[in-house]
Amino acid sequence: VQLQASGGGLVQAGGSLTLSCAASGSTFSSLTMAWYRQAPGKQREFVARIYSGGSTNYADTVKGRFAVSRDNAKNTVYLQMNSMKPEDTAVYYCNTFTWHRDYWGQGTLVTVSS
Repeated sequence: VQLQASGGGLVQAGGSLTLSCAASGSTFSSLTMAWYRQAPGKQREFVARIYSGGSTNYADTVKGRFAVSRDNAKNTVYLQMNSMKPEDTAVYYCNTFTWHRDYWGQGTLVTVSS
């Protein structure tokens, strides 16, 4: 499975940004897809997840501000980030677990200025 994340950049606090992650090498529609992030000097943490059926769950820190979605026709998962805060600054990674292992995208940097 190959995952390619994109869409990171610099945004002001209160602004919005959408990340995309394109997947290949597996049947995308059957995959549970997730977003994680890693801030400087911190451990990687869970952000959001979307299951094959479309149900979602979120970390408390982003609930109500971020929305994860998927387009199975495009083999792509999205992370819509609204009302962004400086503490959202991190490298964001897309992830899936299949064939008994984790797969990670290369990460995309999101910087939120105050």
